[in-house]
Amino acid sequence: YYRGAYYKAFWGDPASCAVGEPGFRGENYRGEQKWPLIFQNVHRYFLYIAIVFVVILSLDGILSFTHYNADGTLGFGLSVGTIILVLNPLFIGLYTFGCHCMRHHSGGKHNCLSCSKSRLLRYRISTWLNERHMLFAWISLILVAFADVYVRLCASGIWTDWRFL
Repeated sequence: YYRGAYYKAFWGDPASCAVGEPGFRGENYRGEQKWPLIFQNVHRYFLYIAIVFVVILSLDGILSFTHYNADGTLGFGLSVGTIILVLNPLFIGLYTFGCHCMRHHSGGKHNCLSCSKSRLLRYRISTWLNERHMLFAWISLILVAFADVYVRLCASGIWTDWRFL
């Protein structure tokens, strides 16, 4: 939304929906490769960094199922902290994989989505996530803050992590 608004406001491009592309673009248009437009594309590269963090947080969630018993042996368990540490990367992942850049990677760059059933499925999943991008952004933001506070308070001994198993 914002991108389209400032394109129209600052560059007058497109002038309106009924007006075609300006003649100076023609066949030589190669995208937004000039100052300052190049900076709005930097977020596409941060997608890969975000995926690395989703993987790291997922590993933390998996490791949270293990704990040390009173006799010092390693055991398996489920607690409130485990649920929080599993939900945290889940919602961050839903937010990350719903990014419009991921829609492009999953099939948006192709002219024929229906030519490949797996491409079409990936694109539809990514589109479904993209339609709920703001919802997942808010949920993941609140959950990240709560997970940080929960882990900090449990580590300092103020709260006790309740175990179910």
